[in-house]
Amino acid sequence: MSTFWSLWIIILTVTNLALVLWVLLANRKVAKRDDQDPENRTTGHVYDGIEEYDNPLPKWWFQMFIATFVFAVFYLILYPGLGTWKGTLGWTSVNQLEAEQEKALETYEESYGVYNNMSIEELAQDPRANKMGTRLFANNCAVCHGADAGGNFGFPSLIDDDWLYGGTPDAIKATITNGRVAAMPAWGAILGEEKIGQVAEYVVGLSGQEHDAAKAELGKPLFLQNCAVCHGAEGKGLHLTGAPNLVDDIWLYDGSPAGIRQSIRDGRQGVMPAQGDKLREDKIHLLTAYVYSLSQDFN
Repeated sequence: MSTFWSLWIIILTVTNLALVLWVLLANRKVAKRDDQDPENRTTGHVYDGIEEYDNPLPKWWFQMFIATFVFAVFYLILYPGLGTWKGTLGWTSVNQLEAEQEKALETYEESYGVYNNMSIEELAQDPRANKMGTRLFANNCAVCHGADAGGNFGFPSLIDDDWLYGGTPDAIKATITNGRVAAMPAWGAILGEEKIGQVAEYVVGLSGQEHDAAKAELGKPLFLQNCAVCHGAEGKGLHLTGAPNLVDDIWLYDGSPAGIRQSIRDGRQGVMPAQGDKLREDKIHLLTAYVYSLSQDFN
């Protein structure tokens, strides 16, 4: 804090305390008027026939006000309240926050830290660790992936074995920590509606759905030329780019012919927010184990 603002606070604080004390002491005195009964003095204010008595504060009330004033003086001596003056106790809100954070970390070390040295595969089979992972998932992931982790439109399911970026413990942890940014480019302006329909029929055929074989045959070279670089020549997807597998019946977006044409025409955009700057490493470790356990059969 600059010297100006420190002095500004000191002057305002001291002035206000002095004024409060003056008002308090001034109200202990009663104006003496010869024309009034000493026992029933009034202020001279009359409203609707009611007169205002000019009596001092009761003694006990006055003493309570003095006590609060004395308290304020001692408070300003002990604690910060006068600009840059930190008080004789040296207390600051920053110091208290740091102390509470340190205490919280010690508490968390007892609950989360014991799992730091366990592998994700081990944690995935630990009931207590999975309970903690469940709470972490509900607070940070369920809004997109669903409470049951079954996914939503545009958000992948985490309970099957179809992984956009890989389902290994390391891959899952990398996804949670760093996030993912996926982009399916729009081909509408490049291919035109007729060719989009041909490519869509070929993709529909890859997943085993009923399709127009003639159009699919025309769409195959277009797919190999424009789509295989991400989805692979066989359409099985690539973990490196996050391109989904097109030969199964699992669809991140609409897997109908119309939905596939829309994806090709308009493209798709997806963002998995990074949790590394939000969650501590030990929490990410537990969350990774929980997500990994969702698609595993340990029986």
